[in-house]
Amino acid sequence: MTPELSVEYMSTKSTSTGIGADAPRSTLQEVGRELAARPYARRGVPARAEPIRVLLVDDHNLVRAGMKLVLRAFPEICVVGEAADGEQAVAMATRLRPEIVVMDLDMPNGDGLTATRSLQQLLPDVRVLIVSMHTEEEKLLPLLQAGARGYLSKSAAERDLGEAIRVVASGDVYIRPVIANELAHATGSPSPRRMDARSRLEGLSKREQSVLTLTARGYNGPEIGQQLGITAKTVDTYKQRIEDKIGLSHRSEYVRLALEADVLLESPSQ
Repeated sequence: MTPELSVEYMSTKSTSTGIGADAPRSTLQEVGRELAARPYARRGVPARAEPIRVLLVDDHNLVRAGMKLVLRAFPEICVVGEAADGEQAVAMATRLRPEIVVMDLDMPNGDGLTATRSLQQLLPDVRVLIVSMHTEEEKLLPLLQAGARGYLSKSAAERDLGEAIRVVASGDVYIRPVIANELAHATGSPSPRRMDARSRLEGLSKREQSVLTLTARGYNGPEIGQQLGITAKTVDTYKQRIEDKIGLSHRSEYVRLALEADVLLESPSQ
């Protein structure tokens, strides 16, 4: 069963190509309209029984201490380690294997974007939540394209941190609804890149499209198999067909195409 997105936290998509690139306003508008119009049944996501293992990454000791203090209100969240820069984050994540990496953007020895890309290459099952002083409009889209699973501004309410971690851990992509509303009022025309990505997806079967979408959301082979009612080996077969048909081999490529085609929000066909 595809996990629900919550009323407070919503998914998004991207066509930006770099941290300093200007995201096309037409794409931002498409994102905002879809998210702002999406109905949700409940607020937040339920707490789960097993702990969510979290690695905190920020170059300021006081910021990490503050986040740890905030997360004490969420008994299912367990902080397993801390890192002060991007290089440490990758090394510690490799050793500790957290489920979620909560990461700042502006750090010495490897910024958050570079570290996110490295983690997606080395540990694709680890989900990155960016917590930054920058606004979502400045950095959101390129980070999602790099593989991040959510973005939270440091100006957000304290309780949002724990909820964001829970949402990302549930398999969803986190974004504040106020940002969706702002993006919905952007101006522009339909994105040519979106049309090209949709055209590539049309070359896949419905089941292959479902495997692509779930892979882009961060699920591994057994989890995808459970949702679609097939074996993990069959999932691997579908992934091989996807690579043969449209040349996708790494999860970051699945994420990029899903973002560009605007299918990250859609429910996969069974």
